[in-house]
Amino acid sequence: MPRALIALGICLALVAISVVLSVAFGARQVSWEEIFVGLFGEPSSLGEIAVHERVPRTVFALIAGAALSVSGALMQAITRNPIADPGVLGINTGSSLFVVVGIVFFGIVTIDQYIWLAIIGGAATAVFVYVIGSVGPGGTTPIKLALAGVATAAALTSIITAIVLPRPNAMDTYRFWQIGSAGRGDWDNMLTIAPFLIAGALIALLSVGALNALALGDEAATGLGVNVTLTRAAVAVAGVLLCTSITAVAGPIGFVGLMVPHVIRMLVGPDQRWLLPLSALGGAALLTFADTLGRVLGRPSEINVSILTAILGAPILIFIARQAKVREL
Repeated sequence: MPRALIALGICLALVAISVVLSVAFGARQVSWEEIFVGLFGEPSSLGEIAVHERVPRTVFALIAGAALSVSGALMQAITRNPIADPGVLGINTGSSLFVVVGIVFFGIVTIDQYIWLAIIGGAATAVFVYVIGSVGPGGTTPIKLALAGVATAAALTSIITAIVLPRPNAMDTYRFWQIGSAGRGDWDNMLTIAPFLIAGALIALLSVGALNALALGDEAATGLGVNVTLTRAAVAVAGVLLCTSITAVAGPIGFVGLMVPHVIRMLVGPDQRWLLPLSALGGAALLTFADTLGRVLGRPSEINVSILTAILGAPILIFIARQAKVREL
């Protein structure tokens, strides 16, 4: 308990620091006076307007980081796979494929339409990967799920390329969406995805006890009165809702759901009562900080946040694979 409380304090402090940095720093340098007016007054200068526009972006980065981290933690819990996350399991790629189909064949251009395609594509891919990872001797194992996810993502990426390559206009639209960015997170888009995020968060919150039981093994969980099949299905739905709703707005952002839960688990252990909320805070801080760093390093433009999370996440993935040897959690 003391370690968890210390971790909670650290995560809250990191969130607060990331928010301050996100508002104060960006592609345009601003003074403290411009920051104050941009936050509390009527912005008129370019600097004040820039600060004013950073507020929804910062809020979205916090929400996106929290949602992606919790989604990764949920997927790791139900698969008992330490490298499970929406990117590794191919869910982001499945969402991308359905969005591409909507862009190319149906002329879809709005977030309201993207979100349904992203959710359907992510859910279909999750089911497909789980089925493939369950086939053969030994049933579902972490290594089989990981391989199924990587193979599925590679195949879907090839299909996406085949669809957009001969269509320059569609490729431009898809390329703009596909490079994950927090810059598209305005108030209207956040309002659009809010019901899906709330539903996913509520399901996750209600499943905490069942997930702790599930960590003991399917037989032990059943003996404790947990409906294993229903729990896995409900938590999978929550994970898909959280990651695909963010993907619909920001585009695919990888590795956040892999990095943060793993680090939090090292600090406080596998208890989902602490793991999920601390993962949400840690993910919020990480993505907000990465978004700020991308704007500062890329001045006067920006480096998309998905690029920075990939740079940070690749060494973490290698570390997990070497230390855990892809064992079950």
